Amino acid sequence: MNIAFIGGGNMAAALIGGMVARGFDPHAVRVVDPAESARTRLASSYGVQCFASLDDCDRLGDVIVLAVKPQQMRAVCEALAPHVRDQLILSIAAGIRLGDLARWLGGHQRLARCMPNTPALIGLGVTGLYAASAVNAAQREACQRILEAVGQVIWVNEEALLDAVTAVSGSGPAYVFYIIEALQRAAEQTGLDAASARRLVLETLRGATELAARSEEPVSVLRERVTSKGGTTERALATLNERGVAEAIVAAVEAARRRATELGEALGKD
Repeated sequence: MNIAFIGGGNMAAALIGGMVARGFDPHAVRVVDPAESARTRLASSYGVQCFASLDDCDRLGDVIVLAVKPQQMRAVCEALAPHVRDQLILSIAAGIRLGDLARWLGGHQRLARCMPNTPALIGLGVTGLYAASAVNAAQREACQRILEAVGQVIWVNEEALLDAVTAVSGSGPAYVFYIIEALQRAAEQTGLDAASARRLVLETLRGATELAARSEEPVSVLRERVTSKGGTTERALATLNERGVAEAIVAAVEAARRRATELGEALGKD
């Protein structure tokens, strides 16, 4: 499988690094990016072939990964259209609908969209993935192979569900960082030094997440086991409930989902 990345930013670098680490031949990877610094970094780090423009690239391969900013996507697709034959085109840009990609690519239908998240940069990402009906089984497998290089993959059966994926896992790391910040601040206010507060918070979240991942029981059961009647955890959770924290989180995710839909509609306008 030969792969061409259009765009050599952080997510492209994460995917390329993950693939090479898993034994993928770097000579089968091409990257097109106008920034010399990006080309130099990728070529020296992973041994892939890099080009400044599509016209310089000798061939694009079996899969083309669109790894550019959403605002750049239309111009990139229109430039790419004359070079496309029957390749699979995989977009990792947030919000851009397949119908708009197809239009900008002159009617090309072998398209897939995904929504990775930033933990992909350390190989611990989770990616939502959707493919158009024209994508065959081998191409779906190629999508999965590429994205599994940086974590887990979850397929969705409707493109609109990628907006939900965006709201939950795409934006999700920011929610977690927000909670970390709040817990660290609270820990320091109790008198703990900054280093101890950070370590306690990060290791607590790491351990709780891993416990939930390994357990077959609902998270609600795990929560109840920590919550002794009349104890400290019960008092803390009562305070969170009084402040409507759970409802606020649900509302935040819904707001993010709506915004993802709005952005997709705006970016796809002629």
